[in-house]
Amino acid sequence: MDDLQIAKSVSLRAPADVAADMGVAPDLLEPYGRDVAKIRLDAVEALADRPRGKYVIVSAVTPTPLGEGKTTTTVGLGQALVRTGRSATVALRQPSLGPTFGIKGGAAGGGWSQVVPMEKLNLHLTGDFHAVTAAHNMLAAIVDNHVYQGNEAGLAPHGIAWNRVIDINERALRHVVTGMGGRLDGIPRESSFDITSASEVMAILALATDLRDLRDRLGRIVVGYTGEGKPVTAEDVQGAGSMAVLLRDAMAPNLLQTLEGTPALVHAGPFGNIAHGNSSVVADLIGIRSGDYLITEAGFGADMGAERFFNIKCRTSGLTPDAAVIVATVRALKAHSGRHKIVAGRPLPEEMLAENPDDVHAGGANLRKQIENMRIHGVSPVVAINAFPTDHPSEHRAIAEIAESMGARWAVCTHFADGGAGATELADAVAEAAAEPSEFALLYPDDASLAEKIETVATKIYGADGVDYTPAARRQLDSHEANGFGSLPVCIAKTHLSLSSDPALKGAPTGWRLPVREVRASVGAGFVYPICGDMRTMPGLGANPAAYKIDIDDEGDIVGLF
Repeated sequence: MDDLQIAKSVSLRAPADVAADMGVAPDLLEPYGRDVAKIRLDAVEALADRPRGKYVIVSAVTPTPLGEGKTTTTVGLGQALVRTGRSATVALRQPSLGPTFGIKGGAAGGGWSQVVPMEKLNLHLTGDFHAVTAAHNMLAAIVDNHVYQGNEAGLAPHGIAWNRVIDINERALRHVVTGMGGRLDGIPRESSFDITSASEVMAILALATDLRDLRDRLGRIVVGYTGEGKPVTAEDVQGAGSMAVLLRDAMAPNLLQTLEGTPALVHAGPFGNIAHGNSSVVADLIGIRSGDYLITEAGFGADMGAERFFNIKCRTSGLTPDAAVIVATVRALKAHSGRHKIVAGRPLPEEMLAENPDDVHAGGANLRKQIENMRIHGVSPVVAINAFPTDHPSEHRAIAEIAESMGARWAVCTHFADGGAGATELADAVAEAAAEPSEFALLYPDDASLAEKIETVATKIYGADGVDYTPAARRQLDSHEANGFGSLPVCIAKTHLSLSSDPALKGAPTGWRLPVREVRASVGAGFVYPICGDMRTMPGLGANPAAYKIDIDDEGDIVGLF
């Protein structure tokens, strides 16, 4: 059976019963159909007196374009913890429609470790993404109207930094001209569209701790600059209030369940390249009091999603992690040997499928560095060896030997094929790691300069020799410091396919420097993001996208979703 067929084969529990496992009372639920509910924000205070569970982040080695199964492992681990007599809640990002209809497909997990209902999760869910789209574009409309009506804030013609978003892949919208037509149709200017997950509003939704914090963060959004370089905010153009109204209901996290009935909180989906790539703080504030363990996932490899989880999300929430899972696959470490090339949408090369533990060892430097990156933050790592049918036992043993050489726990997992039963050894290893005293520490203090923060991440986490700035990036850094943004954490936008800034460099590259060509500020979200390389924030559809296969059958059921 494919993933959708598996998802449809399981009878779902009532959301109220799932919530009861978390200690969430029925009056704190807002039902959305039969199988999904929102949990009211009042639950944060209602659960405040309950014991705090262990906080576990799931990350990975630097991934291949195919992904290494972080979501599937997160779900499988949550199910396995319950199977072994513990209580657990899973917290995930909501997937974007862009990848769902593009190459990647959905993000509900896979096989027998999925979040369900799979169709609703991947298609609209409760409308949070649409609320973010509407709020973002409302501000864009207000900014254009502000300029049209006299521009009291003094936005410079080329200083407007707020574009528009839409939750589909559409390369034709990457560069547009707005305001074309007559005098009553606005003022013409160049602009662009990003995908909704790349919106600063999405990052704000993920980091806001309550409605008041949401409203304040929206007001701090910088929509552009004056001719003198002074920031103009959403509050200055009177746009934040309307945005908050559109996002009010979206602030409540969504309650779903895994195939085995484990509670799953699905909320927010910030872009992993230019934002922190983690699910919401609010979901974690609820989930951390809902059982023995809260398992959450961070986007891309540990150098990106986990580093941002530690230094942006945990800095905001005040929560401290107890253990970290690093998902490793045979194919990823073979790719990091530099001897093989993986292309998204194409089968693995035949030579990669041949038994070759030496190739795994050759790519082991990446796993060793990611284990080191967890320990730099004082968090105990556990290596989850995500097994595929094409793997060989000797290759799993090679990964285990790499983990053992670093003093890390490990377990081979078959949760895709076997559900929670295939991850019980991982559950035990995580429980052991989480029982150790937490020594969590942020990577840098708030009062370090932006340049110092960038240098710290680049050298300690990526392994760079240093940082090189373009003259424009230097000026932008100085401007952000002068405008009072220097205390914010940094979110370095670089390729996710390498520890370095060059996607072609595999393993754990040395002897390179991080090139920063531009530095932008997401002041409402609360971070500054240096851009290293060409970052696409509006994907395009491929030659054979998933959209061609997704349909409804004669009974009105969805088919072709994966």
